[in-house]
Amino acid sequence: MQTAFIILGGLAVAFFAFVYFAKSSMKNIPNVESHAEILILTDKNFQQQLKNRIVLVDFWAEWCAPCRMMAPVLNEIAAELPADRFVGKLNVEEYQSLSQKFKVRGIPTMILLKDGEEVNRFVGVKSKDFLLKEINNA
Repeated sequence: MQTAFIILGGLAVAFFAFVYFAKSSMKNIPNVESHAEILILTDKNFQQQLKNRIVLVDFWAEWCAPCRMMAPVLNEIAAELPADRFVGKLNVEEYQSLSQKFKVRGIPTMILLKDGEEVNRFVGVKSKDFLLKEINNA
């Protein structure tokens, strides 16, 4: 019985150590500059930038580690998309009214919009291949 408690205690310590190191390494993910092809969206240009376009809008925040993980992936996608498809980024802390309008509950949330209307929604970290496929199928 005592051996079982020692084993469980060791597993608990290992688990908490893993969580601690995982969180600390996610905090160290650097901010990546947006690719030149990424649309930086605001409440003032949102409707104009989406008009007659297919846009994958990334709802993100600077403090969000998974959002920072997605930045290089979105940069690569923006560089590879055909001329009629775009990636846009919207900071949810700066433009809360738009994130509320689209009912964004967690970030990163990426919403695929066609002429400003939602086609699909993806929450969390997604792969480049998955997102490219979804954008090209829209």
